[in-house]
Amino acid sequence: MEALSALVPLVIKNGIDPEIFEIAGLAITWHGLFTALGVVVGVLMAAFLARRAGIDDETVYNMALCLVVGGIIGARTLYVLEHLGDFSDDPAEVFAIQTGGISIYGALVGGTLGAVAYAAWRRLPRWGTMADVAAIGAILGMAVGRIGCLVNGDIYARTTDWPIGLVYTHSDSPSYPIYSAVAPELAQHPVTAYEIVGDLIIFALLLFVLRRVFKREGMIFFAWAFLYAAMRFGISFLRGTDIGGHWYGDDLVAGGLRVAQLIALAVMALAPLAVAVAYMRTRRGPARAKRRRLARAERRALREEADRE
Repeated sequence: MEALSALVPLVIKNGIDPEIFEIAGLAITWHGLFTALGVVVGVLMAAFLARRAGIDDETVYNMALCLVVGGIIGARTLYVLEHLGDFSDDPAEVFAIQTGGISIYGALVGGTLGAVAYAAWRRLPRWGTMADVAAIGAILGMAVGRIGCLVNGDIYARTTDWPIGLVYTHSDSPSYPIYSAVAPELAQHPVTAYEIVGDLIIFALLLFVLRRVFKREGMIFFAWAFLYAAMRFGISFLRGTDIGGHWYGDDLVAGGLRVAQLIALAVMALAPLAVAVAYMRTRRGPARAKRRRLARAERRALREEADRE
């Protein structure tokens, strides 16, 4: 096999124990720690931008709570649906989220539904602005959360003979028995590191460039959806690997693509359409408002004429 770690000029070896410590039988893991930190960082960034946009703190934090709860439920649900076979022997593992195993797209869908449900329930205005600040906070939080996956080694990637590779040497790492406990030892693409870099680039684009380009509310949200989908579509080609005739990682479902890639294609198609619809509605808005004013003026004139008679 060409992709031996011995042939990779720079092999990064990670020997960190995925579990930090245990309290009363509950394992505290790096994955769980950085997931929590990602949530905190993302919410704080969104709250900071929301305050600058004139949205009150109570609204921000209440919506953030609904977004986080919905995101966690969605992230785990989609992951379990994608890997049902992994839970057939022990269904209780479905709830062991602290050990790893979440779907970013599930988090995005669940979080969005949670936030939209709260906004609809409270009949909140300025949905576009809130979506924009949530998108910027979310991409930063995603970058922080992915650090836990990088430490944990729960994302399986293709073996590599590129100039850089990653090897997990701790026996409790999910990647260890697949890549390291074999002879010869195999290096895999550090796809999680690639995604962290991609997340941070998108964050910088949204915060420092596109906020100055787009003046309409909601455009940052759609830009985030499109950019992340495009990045994830490309990186997903490096996720999953065949070792010894056994496939590890994201299953191929259609045309050699993974579920995440099919979702990414749908998002990349829908986001520009949503932007186009938003621009069309914006242009029609003044004309509709003018027609409504004329109609009200006409009704008022008819009432005044009727009163004079």
